[in-house]
Amino acid sequence: MQVKTKASGIVEVPEEHIITIPAGLFGFEEYTEFALYDSSYTPFVWLQSTKEPSLAFLMIDPFVVCPSYETDIDDRELSKIHITDPSQVLVMTLVTVPGNGKAVTANFLGPLIINKSTREGMQVVLNDSKWPTKYDLMEGLKRAKEEG
Repeated sequence: MQVKTKASGIVEVPEEHIITIPAGLFGFEEYTEFALYDSSYTPFVWLQSTKEPSLAFLMIDPFVVCPSYETDIDDRELSKIHITDPSQVLVMTLVTVPGNGKAVTANFLGPLIINKSTREGMQVVLNDSKWPTKYDLMEGLKRAKEEG
């Protein structure tokens, strides 16, 4: 599928990388179909609206920068996107790049949960979580490297 993007022009995205987020993302509920594609900077990926070229989010797998990251999501919540087995789960976090020398952060409190089998997703807020909305990625990468 060809997807028009603001950052990269037209990008060819395989059908298996098109995901549906039935409830949308927080603040962007009207957009429900997105394409996942690699960014120029590994390990980041883009979550691009297929309907609105200017709506795209940089994302990262939280386990890359924080191997101890954990999510505790109720099975009833997961059933909304037909997850029945942990092997179906892909967890991604939205990244903020503020500029001005400020820290690049990821929202560890509100991850995006994707069912790899059905390509459905949903954003959740983790209950009673120790995880912040602004997890410093550079500090996390440094710690992961030291521990790994």
